[in-house]
Amino acid sequence: MRARLLFIILAAVVVGGLAALNWGEVTRTSHLNFGVVLADAPLAGILLGALALTLLVFLVSSAIQESRNLLAWNRHSKELQAQRDLADRAEASRFTDLRQHIDATLREARQRDSIGSSEFEKSLLQSHRELRTQMDSTHRTLMARLAELEARLDQRGPIVEREVPVRNVAPVDVQPVDLPPRNRMNV
Repeated sequence: MRARLLFIILAAVVVGGLAALNWGEVTRTSHLNFGVVLADAPLAGILLGALALTLLVFLVSSAIQESRNLLAWNRHSKELQAQRDLADRAEASRFTDLRQHIDATLREARQRDSIGSSEFEKSLLQSHRELRTQMDSTHRTLMARLAELEARLDQRGPIVEREVPVRNVAPVDVQPVDLPPRNRMNV
C-alpha cells in the first residue's frame, strides 16, 4: 500500500510541476465541444481538474477500503483471541479433569494396597500363631513320648552293649555343618 501511495504522490508532483512550468498553456482558452454545448475553456485546466478529481476519488475510496480492512482485521483478531481463550479454558479444564482422575485412581490404588497389606499382615500373624500352636503341641507330644520311653527304659534295666563285627569299610570324611540359629517370634 505504501509503494502505491508513494507512486501516486510522485505522479501528482510531476503533473503539478509540469502544469506549473507550462501555466500559460494550461490557462489558454480554446473552443471545446462538450457534445451538446460549444464553449471556450482552457482544455489543459479541465483535464488537470479531472485528473485531480479522479485522484481525490481514488484516495478516498482507498482510505475507505483500508479502514474496512482494518476493522475486519480487528474483528477477526478479537474473534480469534476469543477462540484461543475458549480453547485454553477447555484445555485447562481437560487437564484439571485428568489430574482429578489420576489423583482419584492413585488414591484408590493406595487404599487397595493398604487394605491388602493389612490383610496380609493379619494373615501372616494368624499363620504364625497357628504354627506356634502346632509347634508347641508337637513339642509337648514329643516330650511326653520321650519321657514315656525313658520311663520304659528305666524299668527294663541296664542295656548290655554287644559288639557288632565291622567289615572293611572306607572311612567317611564328615564335615561339621553350621546350622542357622533358631528364630523364635514372640507373637
